[in-house]
Amino acid sequence: MSSMQTSNLTRETLRRMFDKNKRFDGRGLMDVRDFQIELGVSNKAEGSARVRMGKTDVVVGVKMQTGTPYPDSPDKGNLMVSGDLLPLASPRFESGPPKFDAIELPRLMDRMIRESGMIDLKKLVITEGENVWTVIVDIYPINDDGSLIDAASIGCIAAVHNARLPGLTDKGQVDYDKKTDNPIPLSKEIMPLSFTFFKLGDKLVLNPTREEEEACEGKITFGISKWNGKHMINSCQKGWETTFKQAELEEIAKILPDKYEDAMKKLKSYLN
Repeated sequence: MSSMQTSNLTRETLRRMFDKNKRFDGRGLMDVRDFQIELGVSNKAEGSARVRMGKTDVVVGVKMQTGTPYPDSPDKGNLMVSGDLLPLASPRFESGPPKFDAIELPRLMDRMIRESGMIDLKKLVITEGENVWTVIVDIYPINDDGSLIDAASIGCIAAVHNARLPGLTDKGQVDYDKKTDNPIPLSKEIMPLSFTFFKLGDKLVLNPTREEEEACEGKITFGISKWNGKHMINSCQKGWETTFKQAELEEIAKILPDKYEDAMKKLKSYLN
């Protein structure tokens, strides 16, 4: 079940609407809300982006720092993703130790970015085994009106592309006052995005509002990218108790490439 209870009346109303392929805002079940991106919203981060998708609003910042590489990858830079889910963004978020949602969001974004190979981590090495760049991606939801994971994925990709490396001192330390035009080393072709499908009864719905999301009983998130002209699923995570049938997963697999291409066309229009 979803993490926040919704009334049986609301759930049954939505169930009847979904059976007729209808939603409160006039979209079909697989129609995605339009989104807008604003780049460079933070003057303290090395890169940043704000994404508005319907009423869902999220800011992503990228910071760069140097340090030792992870023991199992001395020839690669590091990637860290964090999320700060504050109560001002949603009644679902609570102050105090991070709940599951606050852990799930950055993990999904980390996996989406890392497994796609978008960042060339080997090119982030300053001195192998001793000093490497760490890419730190911080996610700050301002308002969660559903589909926060998918909105955050757009913000993460936009912010990483917006980032520029700071300068280094003679001793290899970061000089944040010394700006460069050097981007994070990225694949020219690979740009991942995430799409989360929700399930109510036997109906699938994409990009739900918060009200729709809270009524649903199952969800599954796919990280998808395109490499060498082929769409690739790089990551997948199922949530909540309700299972997905093979036919439903096959339906999702057919839909994903077109949804990815539509979102990517819009995203690239902001980056070019």
